[in-house]
Amino acid sequence: MTNNNPIGVFDSGIGGTSIWSAIHDLLPNEKTIYLADSKNAPYGQKTKDEIVALSKKNVEFLLENNCKLIVVACNTATTNAIRELRADYDIPFVGIEPAIKPAANNSQTQVIGILATKGTLNSELFNKTAEMFQNTKIIEQVGYGLVQLIEDGNLYSPEMTQLLESYLKPMVDANIDYLVLGCSHYPYLIPQIKKIIPDHIKIIDSGEAVARQTKNLLQDKVGFSEIKQNDPIFYVNSDPKVLESILEYKYPVIKKDF
Repeated sequence: MTNNNPIGVFDSGIGGTSIWSAIHDLLPNEKTIYLADSKNAPYGQKTKDEIVALSKKNVEFLLENNCKLIVVACNTATTNAIRELRADYDIPFVGIEPAIKPAANNSQTQVIGILATKGTLNSELFNKTAEMFQNTKIIEQVGYGLVQLIEDGNLYSPEMTQLLESYLKPMVDANIDYLVLGCSHYPYLIPQIKKIIPDHIKIIDSGEAVARQTKNLLQDKVGFSEIKQNDPIFYVNSDPKVLESILEYKYPVIKKDF
């Protein structure tokens, strides 16, 4: 089964490029369209209804561009809106949610930390997942301000270091041995995080798992591209400079209102 249409990927901003990168590495023949709704970032402080409405707007844009499968590369959008998206659109969706399961199953201390947005931690989907691991202490921390600093291009600012230290040190003191990054923006903070937490604490994000699930859906339901289309398209509805720098200026970024 073949299907040369593109894979669509959207996020509240530039963070989902960490997910896009894993998909691009695993499926190099596939054409991808990435949509950064940076104008409305962060989603984590918005209501569920606002998140659903923004997610549907993003899906409509990707469907207009003939996408064959859509990856919701945003934890907040997945945990708050993917049920509605699957109900309203006849296209396969891949979601992303915090990787509690591998952390809880492998933890030796039975204490894990989760750094995520308020919207993710308050969602029904997150709480249902967390309830499955009654024997593990889960320390939840809202990453207030982190997404906005990343979107503004302030990855290595003193303010970022100060925020990360205030969020992570209580987790270290509580004896976590796994740190789950519950926002697709946060993998870009791993270099700073590693300076704050001890080496034995393992960091988990969801990029590779999402890429594998995307591949499985292409194989089982949608079809792979039969031609090599290594020409991703990136759209953003705010200043493209930060997205261009995250992509190391390898790809053009198109500014477009949507």
